[in-house]
Amino acid sequence: MNYLETTQWLFSQLPLYQNVGKSAYKADLSQTLKLAKQLNHPEHQFKSIHVGGTNGKGSTAHMLASVLQEAGYKVGLYTSPHLKDYRERIRINGEMISEDFVVDFVGTHKTFFEANSLSFFEMSVGMAFAYFAQEQVDIAVVEVGLGGRLDSTNILNPEVSVITNIGLDHTQFLGTTLEAIAGEKAGIIKPNTPIVIGETQLETEVVFRTKATKEQAPIYFADQRIGTMPSTSLKGTYQIHNVRTALQAIEILNSGTFRIPTEAVQQGLLKVTENTELRGRWEILGTAPKTICDTAHNREGLSLVFKQLQSEKFQRLHLVLGMVNDKDVLSLLELFPKQAQYYFCKPNVPRGLEASQLAQIFTEHGFEGSVHSSVNEALNAAKQSASQDDLIYVGGSTFVVAEII
Repeated sequence: MNYLETTQWLFSQLPLYQNVGKSAYKADLSQTLKLAKQLNHPEHQFKSIHVGGTNGKGSTAHMLASVLQEAGYKVGLYTSPHLKDYRERIRINGEMISEDFVVDFVGTHKTFFEANSLSFFEMSVGMAFAYFAQEQVDIAVVEVGLGGRLDSTNILNPEVSVITNIGLDHTQFLGTTLEAIAGEKAGIIKPNTPIVIGETQLETEVVFRTKATKEQAPIYFADQRIGTMPSTSLKGTYQIHNVRTALQAIEILNSGTFRIPTEAVQQGLLKVTENTELRGRWEILGTAPKTICDTAHNREGLSLVFKQLQSEKFQRLHLVLGMVNDKDVLSLLELFPKQAQYYFCKPNVPRGLEASQLAQIFTEHGFEGSVHSSVNEALNAAKQSASQDDLIYVGGSTFVVAEII
């Protein structure tokens, strides 16, 4: 198989959570451990940082990778999902994994994958870990895919673990309360391994402290840091939380065998986009009218985004909006501004919510908008309707953003 055929096989032959939802989720590590044994346990062959949480874990992971890269280290980075190319998930010093490695890895182990019914995510994690081990990275920053305790990445023994925050997302898998979700995400806390919590929350603090005490893991709450925060190339005002979290993790690394000078921290944060090619976080796509996209898709993320939107100056607001069909849209309606024109669309994935259904929910509650056959058509309609002094926002789902950047 060539690269296109290989990725098509990865996407279509096996369940893929981001496409089909709950049926692709495996709440068990046995298959991952079986794969790790097949690959000669690559997870033991490099140092790592493990990053989980509800919101901000991708941005925090990219910040950490950029800073470590500026400090002169060879840095692996594993994140999900990708926006355009599968290889975005696996990078070393910002460079995507080669097409040849993807093809060879799948070709070599395809029989094993099929015989053991491995999931898309299990295969992807195995590929990332095998790649980082082969390339002898100094350290890899690894983002949790879903939850923590039973996530395939949770076979790592990291230098430091990070949990950015807890919000009500993926409740069908992780639980319906903040405490329950925190319990799942606390599963990445390892014995005698420092754990950084990005945001102190009343409902979750005791969950993390209890787990940390049980594992004899030093615990740090990053939002209790004081002092000025260095700037970052990521423009969302919400990134201040992620900067604090990254700084706390870096401080812990500096107390061990890593040497990360202040200049590397400052430059790394200023060059996150340049070093890691992170996109879709309060990204400005155009001016006159100003056009912004963001991958925020749950209550906490959308709340922060809309708060920042209201601080922008504009005549009229246009929202290009699409969601997935397992999203509780009604519970989010109160977050969306009514003084705006909406352009409803369906992201081009099987999980995409039909634009007409999304529009019906919104219009029945007093919102005004139109239905469009694709994300790009919706964006074009918004551009045609908007004046130079208006503002266009594109979001509601990672998959919506993926189609327009």
